[in-house]
Amino acid sequence: MDYKKLYFDLKNRVTQLNKIGLALSKEKNSSKLFEMILDEATNISNAAGSTLYTVEDNYLHFNIIKNEPLNLWQGGLSGKNISLSPIPMYLERNKKNLKNVCSYSAITGKAVEIKDAYKIKKFDFSGMKKFDRSTGFRSESSLTVPMKNHENECIGVIQLFNARDEEGNIITFSKEIRNEIESLASQGAISLSNKRLISELKNIFESFIRLIALAIDKKSAYTGGHCERVPKLTMMIAEALENQTEGKFKDFKMTDEEKYELKIAAWLHDCGKVATPVHVVDKSTKLETIFDRIELIKTRFQSLKDQKRIKFLENKIKLLEKKELKEIQILEENYLKNISEIESNLELITKYNTGGEFMPLEIQDKIKEIGRKTWFQNGIEKPLLYADELMNLLIPKGTLNLNEREEINKHIVITLEMLNNLPYPKHLKNVPEFAGGHHEKIDGMGYPKGLSGEEMSIQAKVMAIADIYEALTAQDRPYKKGKKISESMRILGFMKEDYHIDKDIFEIFVKEKIYKKYSDLYVAEDQHDDFNELDYINA
Repeated sequence: MDYKKLYFDLKNRVTQLNKIGLALSKEKNSSKLFEMILDEATNISNAAGSTLYTVEDNYLHFNIIKNEPLNLWQGGLSGKNISLSPIPMYLERNKKNLKNVCSYSAITGKAVEIKDAYKIKKFDFSGMKKFDRSTGFRSESSLTVPMKNHENECIGVIQLFNARDEEGNIITFSKEIRNEIESLASQGAISLSNKRLISELKNIFESFIRLIALAIDKKSAYTGGHCERVPKLTMMIAEALENQTEGKFKDFKMTDEEKYELKIAAWLHDCGKVATPVHVVDKSTKLETIFDRIELIKTRFQSLKDQKRIKFLENKIKLLEKKELKEIQILEENYLKNISEIESNLELITKYNTGGEFMPLEIQDKIKEIGRKTWFQNGIEKPLLYADELMNLLIPKGTLNLNEREEINKHIVITLEMLNNLPYPKHLKNVPEFAGGHHEKIDGMGYPKGLSGEEMSIQAKVMAIADIYEALTAQDRPYKKGKKISESMRILGFMKEDYHIDKDIFEIFVKEKIYKKYSDLYVAEDQHDDFNELDYINA
């Protein structure tokens, strides 16, 4: 016996198994994994025909069929469907299907080596014989090996036919080959199980993320849509940057893992809002607390009108008794003027109780003047507007006062606290930075860290624009209607000039019509209008 040749053959086989094991562990595509497993099993045994089955719901499904002499390749990566019916592992009354060699191997977990399939009686090879008759192929030796994962569960079966020697003669599958195929099947099964476990964990992780968005949605219907739409717009902008062939972003590229990382960060960018009080998130008017206090003010104004009328009537009676008709006319004119002023003041307050982008200084002064007026309740003189009401009515932008704005701003701090406590795998390590940076500004005046443009990642800058445009155009906000596209772009243009957002990314957002692609999908038709894109490109 040539021991030297035997040694080198064994060494080569071990080396090859190590190589295929490493390749299997690196491969992420399950279809490619199946092909690699079956091809390597065929190479090891020099088999003429091979089939790989996968176990699903107690059936063995044909995944790949290959036959070298027949030049046959179906299933797998071939693009050709396999029309054969799956093999049941259990028959009527849950009886084990042990007559089929593949189901036997899957159920028992044992490999089966057969010298000549036509001579054995233990198993039913009628399907194989039918295949042989239709193709002219003759199956003889066979090896059927279960693919068992780390929990000793069978997830598939490899079946090989007609092992061949170096001259092409059909031989039986040797014990050494059987051991190698079993080792390969085990490696393959574990690799596949790992991929499935990773996929399942990924699905759980993504479901958890959507659960957070759902929690925010259930807490406030005004933010749930935002959590879903911002990731979509974020990825649209990121893709546009990747497609640049010149300019600042011509070298910007993201791997699939980096894209996934950005998408996850976009889904989680507002997760801290689960801790924000509902009355702040849903504050639709400046005077809203548990209810809109404008109704209390309206009651006061009505009482003031009633008091003015009572005083007017009392004075009129006195003048009538004195028959001072001219004084009565002056009294009536002053009364109507007072009533008109009260109604006008209430109309002004009601109008500016709704938040807007800007409250003119003259309006603020007018509201302060109204706040100095008084009315009587049970004979006690009281202010027409209480200090807290006046403070809220003077909010120059939106509906939130300074304390409420700070409460809202805390959501990003809470977001970072939540995200920094998660044990991220390497490919998701930037999620907190991306998600927590969308309120930073290029000029360093943003929050929570006050980062400047140089300190911000491209991904955070992308998400900032997506977050703002979605908020401007969204129709489901309690404090405003969705703005028209032209107005939203005008506001973003101002923010670009004020170094709040990245000017280069914003110009691509306009030039590549990302705003339009997004708006066609998610912005109401009545908000669509025209504007001059050139105003925002290379300006």
